[in-house]
Amino acid sequence: MTNSKVLFQTLCLAAAIVFCSPSALKAQDESKEKKQVIDFFADYLAGKERAFKGKIKIAPEDIDLQQTIVWNAWVEANNQFEEEKLIPLTPLKEGKAGAWHLPEELEPDAVLNYYWGTKGEALPQEGLPMYIYTHGSGPRDQEWATGLKLCQRFDDAPSIYFIPQIPNMGNYYRWWQKSKQYAWEKLLREALVSGKVNPDRIYILGISEGGYGSQRLAAFYADYLAAAGPMAGGEPLKNAPAENCRNIAFSFLTGALDVGFYRNELTYYTKLAFDSLQKQYPDGYIHRIELLPNMGHGINYSLTTPWLKQYTRNPYPKSVNWENFEMDGRYRDGFYNLYVLERSNKDAQSRTYYQMNIEGNHIDLKVDLVTYKTIKTDPQWGIELKFEKSYTPATDGKILIYLNDKLVDLNKEVTVTVNGKKAFQGKVKPELRHMVNSCAAFYDPARIFPAAVEVDIK
Repeated sequence: MTNSKVLFQTLCLAAAIVFCSPSALKAQDESKEKKQVIDFFADYLAGKERAFKGKIKIAPEDIDLQQTIVWNAWVEANNQFEEEKLIPLTPLKEGKAGAWHLPEELEPDAVLNYYWGTKGEALPQEGLPMYIYTHGSGPRDQEWATGLKLCQRFDDAPSIYFIPQIPNMGNYYRWWQKSKQYAWEKLLREALVSGKVNPDRIYILGISEGGYGSQRLAAFYADYLAAAGPMAGGEPLKNAPAENCRNIAFSFLTGALDVGFYRNELTYYTKLAFDSLQKQYPDGYIHRIELLPNMGHGINYSLTTPWLKQYTRNPYPKSVNWENFEMDGRYRDGFYNLYVLERSNKDAQSRTYYQMNIEGNHIDLKVDLVTYKTIKTDPQWGIELKFEKSYTPATDGKILIYLNDKLVDLNKEVTVTVNGKKAFQGKVKPELRHMVNSCAAFYDPARIFPAAVEVDIK
């Protein structure tokens, strides 16, 4: 059982633990501090606060307890937060549907209907695997209904499925747009708070337009995923940098004869990229990318989830590659244990690429600006197909590196080098603020980090 699963079980079973720690909080301030954390989380969810600033030290022996306390405070704040919640879980075969109204400023008149249900009878203590399925671009009622039928047949029980229906057609028929990003992050937050989902067994898959979407989303949200499985798609790699998938398993199946919008060609380029990365980093980039012989746009969709379900997320990889790309004009703030305080790239013409490697208590961080040059474009549709990338060391920016005892020995000095220059050396002290802020940033029970190092990129 992974360390994060053990932590998750502890968090879920500790709802009755009171907010106290003799070495971290004075007994008379227990209820006051608990209220401060819950109030902060409530303000954070409402968009009123960005960072918890209290500087309460935590003794090493109290870290596990404080993680539990912070997660319970987060759960309480979420439960009290007024919003459209996930509907109660019922068997997927019953076809119970819920609906979320997406923010008007992100997409007008957008209601995301969804199926939310279980397969199988078992409910493991560590939670069920969750599969997110994105449908294709035909008539949305038909595609959504087909998705429900397909997902019931896939071999992955016991499991939970989230099967959304695209809110609007036309130009809004994209799974990666800002309005849908809002839905994905709401789903992750509510699903993890529910205690029903195993945080280390989340998977995303999709077909056709859903294949494009799941490929992009896999690169954007890889730090939440155990594995991803786009099918019958093919995104230009600029839209879904393969580098970001270092620590997940990636399946991609497309028909060899699926020439529409260059799907077979783009799938092949994705295979070349993953093959090259796995050769460079043999510990990462597990993948199965195949062009299925004699098949067009319709393929055997049942092959994907049996492959995906073999894999479990490591929430604390010591080697991370992250090209922080914009998706519909929006960047991620964090990825695994990295949190961006100030991006090195100032516009979308370039991107910031972070490569972190931890050996012992030494953290080596390489930060580059990435620029794309298109070397092949489709003359009919104007689709950019193939690219060359150039890298230049970043000279500014700021990043927070969150730490726990799975990444470094918190009892010893930590050294950080950035682009070959020493940026930090010293002991890092566990503090409540780091736990609270990392919980708010990632809403992940496995990523409540007790310590952090802030470094400037020069």
